[in-house]
Amino acid sequence: MSTASTQSRSLHRRRGSRQDELQSSRHPSGRQRRTVNEADAYNYALRVAYLSYLLQPRAKRLQHVPAPQAQPQRSATSINDLMKDFTIVRDSKSTRFPHGFVGELQQKITGVLVGKEQRKEYNDPAVKRTFAVFYTAFTEQSFKKRMEKDRRVEDLVLIFFSSATKELQKGKSPTDDSWKLMVDRHVALFVRLISSTLRDHDWVRDRPELTSRLTTLETKLLKHDNDLAASSQRAGGAGGSSVEVEVPRSYEVKDMPLVLVVARLFGVRNTQIQSDIDKYKSEWTEKAALTDLKNYQNLLNLNSRSTLRKDDFDDEEAYEAWKRAEGPDLSQMILAIMQSNPDLAKSAPAGSLPKFNAASGAPSNAADLSASRSRTMSGFSEGSSSYVIEQPLDADGAGTKNGALPDIPEGESPFTFIPPDPRAYFRRILAQALTHDMNDQELQSSEPTADTPAMKLLSKPSTELLNEICVRWRLPSFSRAVLFLDVIKEKFVDQDVSLDTLDMAFTFLKEPLQDVKKTSRAPFLTQLANPSMWTLADLSLNGQILSGLHNALLRDLYELLQHCYEPKPPSIGPIMFILENHIYQDPLFSDSAEEREQFAKQLTEGLRQRALQIYSEYLHKEIPTTQDEWEFYHIMQLGKAVLKLAERIQKRYRKNPEILGVNPVMVLVEVVLPAYAEDARDIIERIIDVARRRQVEISVQEGFDLYRELVEIRRVHGDALAGKPFPFKIEDLLADFVWRWIRMTDEKVIGWVDEAIKQDNFKVRLDHPDQIPTDSQRHSVSIIDVFRSFNQSIDQIAQLNWDDDLAYAKFMTALAKTIGIGLTRYCETIELRFSREMDRMTPEQEAALNQSRQERWVQLARDTWNSKEKIEPFQFFPQSFVKLNNIEFATSQLDALERSVNVDACAEVIQKNTPPVTQRQRKINTFVFTIKIVEAEDLKACDINGASDPYVVLGDEYQKRLAKTRIIYANLNPRWDESVDITTQGPLNIIATIWDWDTLGDHDCVGRTSIKLDPSHFSDYLPREYWLDLDTQGRLLLRVSMEGERDDIQFYFGKAFRTLKRTERDMTRQITDKLSAYINHCLSRSTLRGLLNKGISMASVSSLFSRAQRAQPPPQGPTQADIANALRPLFQYFDDNFAIMKQTLTDAAMVMVMTRLWKEVLITVEGLLVPPLSDKPSQQRQLNQQELDIVFKWLELLFAFFNAVDEETGESDGVPTDVLKSPKYHEIQSLNFFYFDPTDNLIRTSERMASATATRQQQQRNRLSAPGALQSQGAGGAPSFGGAVGLMGVPSTRRSKSIMLSRNLGTIKRAKEEKRKEAQADPSDDMILRILRMRPEAASYLRDRSRQKERLAAAAAAELIVRQSLAGGGGRMTANLPRR
Repeated sequence: MSTASTQSRSLHRRRGSRQDELQSSRHPSGRQRRTVNEADAYNYALRVAYLSYLLQPRAKRLQHVPAPQAQPQRSATSINDLMKDFTIVRDSKSTRFPHGFVGELQQKITGVLVGKEQRKEYNDPAVKRTFAVFYTAFTEQSFKKRMEKDRRVEDLVLIFFSSATKELQKGKSPTDDSWKLMVDRHVALFVRLISSTLRDHDWVRDRPELTSRLTTLETKLLKHDNDLAASSQRAGGAGGSSVEVEVPRSYEVKDMPLVLVVARLFGVRNTQIQSDIDKYKSEWTEKAALTDLKNYQNLLNLNSRSTLRKDDFDDEEAYEAWKRAEGPDLSQMILAIMQSNPDLAKSAPAGSLPKFNAASGAPSNAADLSASRSRTMSGFSEGSSSYVIEQPLDADGAGTKNGALPDIPEGESPFTFIPPDPRAYFRRILAQALTHDMNDQELQSSEPTADTPAMKLLSKPSTELLNEICVRWRLPSFSRAVLFLDVIKEKFVDQDVSLDTLDMAFTFLKEPLQDVKKTSRAPFLTQLANPSMWTLADLSLNGQILSGLHNALLRDLYELLQHCYEPKPPSIGPIMFILENHIYQDPLFSDSAEEREQFAKQLTEGLRQRALQIYSEYLHKEIPTTQDEWEFYHIMQLGKAVLKLAERIQKRYRKNPEILGVNPVMVLVEVVLPAYAEDARDIIERIIDVARRRQVEISVQEGFDLYRELVEIRRVHGDALAGKPFPFKIEDLLADFVWRWIRMTDEKVIGWVDEAIKQDNFKVRLDHPDQIPTDSQRHSVSIIDVFRSFNQSIDQIAQLNWDDDLAYAKFMTALAKTIGIGLTRYCETIELRFSREMDRMTPEQEAALNQSRQERWVQLARDTWNSKEKIEPFQFFPQSFVKLNNIEFATSQLDALERSVNVDACAEVIQKNTPPVTQRQRKINTFVFTIKIVEAEDLKACDINGASDPYVVLGDEYQKRLAKTRIIYANLNPRWDESVDITTQGPLNIIATIWDWDTLGDHDCVGRTSIKLDPSHFSDYLPREYWLDLDTQGRLLLRVSMEGERDDIQFYFGKAFRTLKRTERDMTRQITDKLSAYINHCLSRSTLRGLLNKGISMASVSSLFSRAQRAQPPPQGPTQADIANALRPLFQYFDDNFAIMKQTLTDAAMVMVMTRLWKEVLITVEGLLVPPLSDKPSQQRQLNQQELDIVFKWLELLFAFFNAVDEETGESDGVPTDVLKSPKYHEIQSLNFFYFDPTDNLIRTSERMASATATRQQQQRNRLSAPGALQSQGAGGAPSFGGAVGLMGVPSTRRSKSIMLSRNLGTIKRAKEEKRKEAQADPSDDMILRILRMRPEAASYLRDRSRQKERLAAAAAAELIVRQSLAGGGGRMTANLPRR
């Protein structure tokens, strides 16, 4: 038991904790418990102890009686007669000793000689002398060889017999034959040694016959003496016998064990106790003890108050069982007294003594009976039958002479050795013994066993004394146990014993000592386990004991639990063990549910008060007294202390969380957490208010740390107090720290991007120079650093686990805007650097700058005359390709970031918690215009070759450059299809200037035009197309759409994605533009004419005149090899440039560049076949069949080149087939069907396709009910051909590439797939109209068809506007916001 448990009881007294009401019961004497003083207890204890001395077996001593002289007799007439059993069968193998036996026997004999033999018969000096003489003869080499050869036992025995005879007859007179018997004894010892040698080496199994004969020989030699070690046979055979003689009693205290115990228990000196015995020994006699038993027996039969009666038991069966057990015990005790003093039997009348019935094993004399009795008086924990003589007795004659005794007056005793109130006297003596033995420092604890611990309650002498008292006073075993427990209870209540002693006391009663016989232990256990056999007084007292102990233990438990929240509280384990194993499991214990509930309420209230006290101590320790000194750190420290306390208490009571219906952890949490939450709220508000008044900002990191701590406490609060809300909303109190952090991030993002670019050398990251870089190493560190910053920004918010979906979604929206700003900055900076690197001059161009104008023309003429066809590949910088890799890597990283943020879920939560449009005033101040520079027509020729190299520059009214397109070489009808986003907050004038790019000198202006971007004109958010006439000649087609700048996470991510994709596309176009000039050169009509005119020279023309009379066959067209060879320079040019790109570009970027080149190829091939779409006839000549076949052959060869199928594996190493077979590719392929059709047929086909398209669009409009769906229709509608309506800007039915459709790679991919499907499902007659432009007779049809398309487009747009104005509302969003 811990010292803390003992000390806790010193805080108060157990006594009087609860007034135990005595249950209605009957006491044997009809009076309350007697108060016994120490002198009376000592007197009666001394009587029993002295009587035990009188009845104990008399001490005896041995007296030697010499034996009469007798002539020794030989067991056989001669040694030959003894050995005849061996000599009958001499050749039997089983009678010979085994090989190796001689050596083992020699070791045995050596052991006898040196004294190593353990058996005492070999330690006689005469035996050792005989064996020594034999050893001398045995170790002779000749004898050993003969023995090892013959292996006969009789030879060994005969030699030993001869040696013994010589040795033992030395010094004997001729008439003395006593030595002859000793010879037989020594030979027998030798034979026994042989037998033991055989047994020790397991030779007995193989030689059973030899073993049998040795045994027979030994028996014959010991015919008259079976004990080889008997003293009567040693020292010459002088024997005799011993007899026991009783020692007279000394009547001295030193010879009285139990009297000495009484003296020690009561602290009486031996002289005093000797005086008391001498004074009363004439009264305290065996006769008085016998009289007591007879009187008790008579009183028992008379149902007197001096013994137990029927009224003392709950039922008659229990009384009869007890009475039946008393009769045999009394008879045997009477018999034991008479056996101890036979004179008492002589004075008793005939037939008055109990008789032994005839039975086997009965004691034959008084000594045996006394010994039997003493053996059974073993301990206090024995059964009720202390005198157990295991034979039946007849006690019929054990009555008194008169047969009846009158009732004894109250307070007097009719007995000499039995006190007036045996229970009270026994209890007093037991208390005295316990007090003495537990304070005895020399008393050792008992040995612990598997079932019982080490105990130190009663010493063995005390136990024997108490047991003797119980037997003499006829106390039942259950009464002894109850009285013992009553004494222990009283001492525990008085704080004289500890919890461990109390536990040992219960264990002492339940687990008797292990050395007690099972026969004497069984009745005691049976009666303890069967309370129905107890007296009512014992039952009542046992209930009072358990109730008293229960109250005392509960009070101790209450006091101990008041310390349960301390760092090192006292253990409650011993108390709980006793309650659960000794109190509650006892069937005689009873308590009401109301009492337990009342205790639980009191304990709960006590723990609540203690928890408040502990929290108050923490509060004063962690929070400064001055409010101006408060910081978030103090709140966090207080929270950590509270959580640490809760975790410690939870761990402490993990195995047993509830203690008698009270959970200390729950009590603590219910008190401390709400108190902390309320204090934390008040302190936070105070700290923020003080900081606001002082105009000091609290660190954002401190706010985040505080939020994490409060969230953890709220989680514990929610787990422990389910159903009880946290006292305040943490997010509302600390949201400003997150917004401050987002604003700080927004201010720093431009600096992050600029610093990352500044520190980057834009090189492939290699571990060593010879390494072939992987795709993951082909982007530089700047984009890694930028996205590391972005991810850290997102993680900073995500790791807060903000428990407000709407606020979290708004945080992510704000961060998305910041990320978009950073990516826009990165793209602008990278694209600017990239453009500078791509627009640098070649060495030839730098040399030309130093030439005069005349020198430039001469050089140009010289190059033209020399037909310089070899074009060197453009010397791309590896850094340029790394920049393109960075943009491609940024796209994939942004897509991963979009998924981790769960953009769609954030948008859904915001939409769910945002009022409908009709319930709020929607005012957009920022607008995003998307201008797509589509194409131009009929431009002015600025070059001497009759063409121009046009590109478009967009600027505002303040001459700020907004965008620039790529250069289209040698084309007066260029098509750019490039887009740019322009953000404005009001109307903006845009000036579009078309320039002619010149290699040498300044660029020439082709023409200018302007357009006003007014958000009020785009309130329907529909795309519009504008044909803008240039100030010189020709016109420019712009497609304009507008979106409101929305505070929407999807919008911000879409805008960032579109910025990346446009940057990627523009950079790719700048790369392909370096190759497009040579593509146009190789896939031109001049190349086509040169291929058809191959082989025609001046000599061949002259021969026509000399051979005019002779018919000539028509010239042959070019062969397949000629057609393929015409593209060989282009393929070689591609290979040279691709080899440079492959060293740096990633596989994805490489495919992207090749895909863009393939589009350039398709546009060039398309330009060879048909003019651009317009409502005016074209001057372009239609190709003949031979030329058309060559062009399609070129297209086939180029398709195979870009597809790059491996001949061995059959897999494509280039651009995938589905990408190569784009809608443009299928349009070109469709020219085969219409190219040479008559004009009338083409017109009819065009009208039929136009009618089918209009019908299909009308059906689609009728099916769709949602205005948003109507906006996506009309993918097959043709562009406007200009005119007055075109100048005003007719709403187009084309799908607008909105930012929302570009918010991640998935939406971009789906948009492209839908565009492909729409192009395949809705065939257009555009190609037919382009063919008709080369037919002068179709000019009127082209004008009519243009007007028709304008009307259809205007009608569709008007209907779309009406549907959009009628639409409103939106579906409800119910999904919760997932986190990263």
